[in-house]
Amino acid sequence: MADVGRRPRRAFIGSFTAAGGPGIVAAAVDPGDGALTVLSSVNGLPDPSYLTLSPDGGTLYAVSETADGAVAAYSLAGDVPEQVGPPVPVGGGPTHLTVFDGHVLTADYGSGSVTAVPVRPDGTLAPAPSGVLRHSGSGPRTPRQQGPHAHQVQADPSGRRLVGVDLGTDSVRVCDLRDGRPVLHREFALRPGSGPRHLVFHPDGGHAYVVNELTPTVTVCRWDAPEGSLKPLAEVPVLPGAPAGDAYPSGIAVSPDGRFVWTATRGEDVLSVFAVEGGGETLRLVGTVPCAGRWPRALTESAGFLYVANEHSGDVTWFALDPATGLPRRGGSIPVPAASCVVLDQGV
Repeated sequence: MADVGRRPRRAFIGSFTAAGGPGIVAAAVDPGDGALTVLSSVNGLPDPSYLTLSPDGGTLYAVSETADGAVAAYSLAGDVPEQVGPPVPVGGGPTHLTVFDGHVLTADYGSGSVTAVPVRPDGTLAPAPSGVLRHSGSGPRTPRQQGPHAHQVQADPSGRRLVGVDLGTDSVRVCDLRDGRPVLHREFALRPGSGPRHLVFHPDGGHAYVVNELTPTVTVCRWDAPEGSLKPLAEVPVLPGAPAGDAYPSGIAVSPDGRFVWTATRGEDVLSVFAVEGGGETLRLVGTVPCAGRWPRALTESAGFLYVANEHSGDVTWFALDPATGLPRRGGSIPVPAASCVVLDQGV
């Protein structure tokens, strides 16, 4: 007997409105084949390039990746995301955000900072940030590393600390949130010039993988949650040989069972598949497959499928994942001009 009134899973897609994107797109997710069907879109926030969901799935948060920078909240009570409250200014050019300990944290690429905005009990945002952590430093590769560029912020698996990835300083910063302010705990250096972009944690909670944008590699790290300590172990190429041209890795995902890691590389326009070995401390490149579009900006694994936002070809493509090899097989796509990220809820 079917569940009366049960809503299917939904995907929410960010895009760059300055490049012709539709804003935020909501799509239904077919549980059988992972296919997406567009339900609606809302275009009120400039360049909502990255999205995240509240823990209860009832609110969607989006950055506005503009020179001024902002974050906004959307109610998901209906099929059309409805903005609740005005956008809250944060650091310039925010590229990522997460929900942690009653706050939305943004990684502000342009200003090289992490900003904390309090979340009210109803999911709306307080009118002003409660704290900002400004990064400092630089890297050897100009002009991309002339100063700090915070690219991602997220909670570690234990929920104790925040972890921020900075492309400009070749480092990962581990932070605490104290009285609504992000406070530096420790900073960990990666290889100079690597340009770290995004990090994912292995489900074992003891390892992390950092995809590097300025060199097509992944850095394998050991993570000590009680100490808040990250130790780089090895750097692994995402391609089987030298790039044919430009190669800028973007997204990274890990399977829920911890057996596979996937990355996307722009320019080469491929998805790379790694087998996780050595108790999480080794990545072995299994192979690459075309991303079925151009300039894959982000990828998300969910329920045995991989969703890829192809920015320049303007589509979101889904792939079924082989449970034995981890290799993706293209299922289909929907058009989303200037697509930049995909997040999925759990349905209700």
